[in-house]
Amino acid sequence: MKKTTIILGITGLIALGANAQDIHFSNMEYSPMTLNPALAGANNDLQVISNYRTQWNAVPSAAPFNTIALSGDMRLNSKKPNKSGHLALGLNLFNDRAGVNRISTNNVGLSIAYHLLVGDNSTVGLGLQSGFGQRTLDATDGMWGNQYNGLAYDPSLPNGENLGSPSFSFLDAGAGFVYTYGIKETRMRSNDGAKVNAGYAVFHVNRPNFSFTGGDDNLYMRHSFFANAKIGIGSTTMNIEPGIYTQIQGPSTEILMGADYRVILKEGSKVTGNIQRTSVALGVYYRNRDAVVSRILFNYAGFGVGFAYDFNVSSLTEVTNARGGAEFFLRWTMDNPFSASKARI
Repeated sequence: MKKTTIILGITGLIALGANAQDIHFSNMEYSPMTLNPALAGANNDLQVISNYRTQWNAVPSAAPFNTIALSGDMRLNSKKPNKSGHLALGLNLFNDRAGVNRISTNNVGLSIAYHLLVGDNSTVGLGLQSGFGQRTLDATDGMWGNQYNGLAYDPSLPNGENLGSPSFSFLDAGAGFVYTYGIKETRMRSNDGAKVNAGYAVFHVNRPNFSFTGGDDNLYMRHSFFANAKIGIGSTTMNIEPGIYTQIQGPSTEILMGADYRVILKEGSKVTGNIQRTSVALGVYYRNRDAVVSRILFNYAGFGVGFAYDFNVSSLTEVTNARGGAEFFLRWTMDNPFSASKARI
């Protein structure tokens, strides 16, 4: 009975859109446009990333959450001589489907950012994001609190819900700033370079309505804080890559922190480019009161692939058996094909 109550509670919360929280990824830095719009063009001339996450497959009688996302960002004028900064654009698309009610959220966001050079190795960037979203609901197979008869779930009982429109659209807006610091390796194979990023962003500044019932259920603003680094351990083939990511949205706070440990399997040739750098990283992160996250990431030249798995440690462990969510990403980076020389950082 306790498990049934928990399952009904989960599905009921999904159906009502409780607290209307945003999507999240365990490979958070590999979904840059949902982390901070100012990350457009902050670290790469051109990058494209796809993400897939599935969660709560272990919960019986409840369909999993599935999220598919695609993002890209590109520097526009980073290779002009005597530049004081560079302009960048970013595009993010995602589809999120949750639960047996098939609540689906589709979102398209366009970001524009400018990164001002404030030193030989540092930039400060400001980004703005505007977006369009659509939300749909199919209540046919839903499980509702009113269908619990006191002993068990009874689908023959009326759900008692006034769902209003099963589909609606909304406009969205956000902004953020990012500080980036990077130093290159002092000599071939020294592995003593470093890169640091830190920033703050706020999403849903216009607080769009997020309710199927037509009520005053505005989406909470999401405040996003993060800091991460890639630090080479000099004269070794090891890198340490710590990170901390904090999301605050209404009454909910998510803190994800940990580190990846990267090993360079093959050093790339910096003159001819005929040999590409190859590396693999293993990491452990912790999401407060929710999950322990294990990660593995592989990089070859400009191509990267990663996998993460959440081991649930929350109050839902009785139902999930510690099985949380699995996540994949593919990432491709390259020099800007519309320019002829490399950017300064």
